[in-house]
Amino acid sequence: MHAHVGYQQKITTSHVPWNHHLSHRQQPLTFLSQPTSPPLNLSTKWNNFKCLAAISKQTQRFFSAVLPTVATRDTSATNRLIKKFVASSPKSIALDALSHLLSPNSTHHPLLYFLTLPLYLKISEASWFSWNPTLVAQVVVLLDKQGLDKELEALMSETVSRLEFKERELVLFYCNLVGFNSKHNWARGFDDSYSRLNQLVCDSNSVYVKKQGYKAMISGLCEMGRAREAEDLIGEMRERGMKPTLFEFRCVLYGYGRLGLFKDMERILDKMESGGIEADTVCANMVLASYGAHNALPEMGLWLRKMKTLGIPLSTRTCNSVLNSCPTIMALMRNLDASCPVSIQELLKILSEDEAKLVKELIESSVLKEAMRWDTSEGKLDLHGMHLGSAYVMTLQWMEEMRNRLSNGEHVIPAEITVVCGSGNHSTVRGESPVKSMITEIMARTRSPMRIDRKNNGCFVAKGNVVKKWLLLTYEWARNPSIDHKL
Repeated sequence: MHAHVGYQQKITTSHVPWNHHLSHRQQPLTFLSQPTSPPLNLSTKWNNFKCLAAISKQTQRFFSAVLPTVATRDTSATNRLIKKFVASSPKSIALDALSHLLSPNSTHHPLLYFLTLPLYLKISEASWFSWNPTLVAQVVVLLDKQGLDKELEALMSETVSRLEFKERELVLFYCNLVGFNSKHNWARGFDDSYSRLNQLVCDSNSVYVKKQGYKAMISGLCEMGRAREAEDLIGEMRERGMKPTLFEFRCVLYGYGRLGLFKDMERILDKMESGGIEADTVCANMVLASYGAHNALPEMGLWLRKMKTLGIPLSTRTCNSVLNSCPTIMALMRNLDASCPVSIQELLKILSEDEAKLVKELIESSVLKEAMRWDTSEGKLDLHGMHLGSAYVMTLQWMEEMRNRLSNGEHVIPAEITVVCGSGNHSTVRGESPVKSMITEIMARTRSPMRIDRKNNGCFVAKGNVVKKWLLLTYEWARNPSIDHKL
């Protein structure tokens, strides 16, 4: 478990009263009254939901159908569509739709937030529904942001009453409230839930309650940009006879790093070392992400070399953090065209000195070997988990490694070569994989024989002997473009 690394989108909604009291058995669901702001224009982009993150087709159709009824304030039509969607959807699809509305990173139309409570209430009536305090905590945060104080208080009162004599579950509920409020960057809700959790921690004699509470408070404070307060809590833990763990130090480490307070970040690293807590790959990636967010490329290079000295292994996330911070590579990925380098040597020529040093550190690591499989049946490169820049650099390095292995006579030639790039199921736009598009461009530019697998459209495949011929020809063609390059 480690502190969350990422960016949160701050979402604002109108303060809108609702026409009903909170009840899990109320029929039919009444909907919100008219928003104080005029309905937003529903452009084609919103109607087609091209901006939605990976959600099911059924959920996309539901959102597309219900959005116009929300915009026109057709309450009965909205409730009818919600009822139909929940009744016709399996558990996973219905919860997927609700989760999308609750996510702080969703990019759906702002009006869809007003579906949160009626959709939750209708789902809670389903026969398969099991009451879940974590889900309730997410709903509470959205109700608070929408200014639905009456519904918020009713849901909070019901939840606390359910968990009153279950201290462990109650502390986890408050921990989730703190966490979700911090992810939404919602200061009012965070301060309230933090106060409730802190009081519970102070009053409890349970070590479990105290540990969970401190974890959530320290993580939440760091997420809210209050790393100094979080560090003070670590001191408070010690005063109360509790030993801080790697998790708390990671949170504060990254909390300072996100703010660009590198001296404080380095001071936390020194504290960890003096306390016998070793920095691991997750800590190292947090340091790299912090430097990268503030364009401190030379410091990233120094830290990569320090990781090598300390024996801290690099990971796919290391590559993502580093290469996402290289402006030249990011510019290439935004504009893939005929000028994009298709070999490591060509790439290094156009990078700045600092960027080139970072790329060299990465290609000298073991990340590619861990992403490769090589035996008599298959030679495979798996790009899952890699961001676009990482997939690009790893693919170029893989082509070079493949050429060396297939030409030196020391390695067996696999029967089949496969590049796994994914089909876009987890992309920002479902079914559209940026990595797949990039690989397609490289394959076309290098006149590759590899084609999309008929059985799995997230893979490129070709026979091993054919790939060997292509890679050797590509090398000769790069040296002398006038030669015939036909397989």
